[in-house]
Amino acid sequence: MPIFISLILGVIEGLTEYLPVSSTGHLIVAERALGLGKSEASDAFAIVVQFGAILAVAVQYRALLLGLARGLAERRPDSLRLLGALAIGFVPVAVIGKLAGKAIKSHLFGTTPVAIALIAGGLIMIVSERVRAARKITGRDGLEHVTAKRALIIGAGQCFALVPGTSRSMATILAGQLAGLSTRTAAEFSFLLGLPTLGAATLYEAWKSRHVLLHDIGAESLALGVTVSFLVAWAVIAAFVRYLTRRGLEPFGVYRVAMGALVLWMTLR
Repeated sequence: MPIFISLILGVIEGLTEYLPVSSTGHLIVAERALGLGKSEASDAFAIVVQFGAILAVAVQYRALLLGLARGLAERRPDSLRLLGALAIGFVPVAVIGKLAGKAIKSHLFGTTPVAIALIAGGLIMIVSERVRAARKITGRDGLEHVTAKRALIIGAGQCFALVPGTSRSMATILAGQLAGLSTRTAAEFSFLLGLPTLGAATLYEAWKSRHVLLHDIGAESLALGVTVSFLVAWAVIAAFVRYLTRRGLEPFGVYRVAMGALVLWMTLR
């Protein structure tokens, strides 16, 4: 893969991984637009480049993670409860991903499915935000409110993100809101849940596709893509939480519908 393409894809991954717009969907569309076409290498790169964004969350929330580690060592109830919630949230997508991952990758890693998922998700976000505003729903604020039941609901919602174009961030934030959490708390738990979820998916794909990645993508291009995605995602995370608290999900929903319509038009014309 040429260096400039891995640079572009790294920027796209960093910008979109934690925004509710689907990083995988954007990467698939960008790869096709840049002439890469559908291949095992390009599909694997779209997953492995997420490692940079995973590192960004670990760095951004390092104080919370270190506190969690200390709490677990001291067996504090709040730390044990949060770890349990993350485990519960991770299990559904691990099971569904194992059972359906190959079929999803074979049939849904294309521009038309991505466009449809972008539009559908955007409309859901717009409706959800307007209903919440009309009913003045705010939800409980703080990670201490992520109970086992709420974590399971969020974990079930995360399964929808296996479909490219859906967005893991969108699915988990909406599920968190549905479970009774504030938008900010749902987003923060979504970021933390991304550590085991994206970490497992990235490491599995990197190992499984290591030969084709090194041969068709190249170690230098792969390292550049991961590094750029880390730097960009780190800059995006804090700004996104602040923006989300003020404006909600609706602007991202409008963007998704417009982006999906454009991709669909470009695909079908």
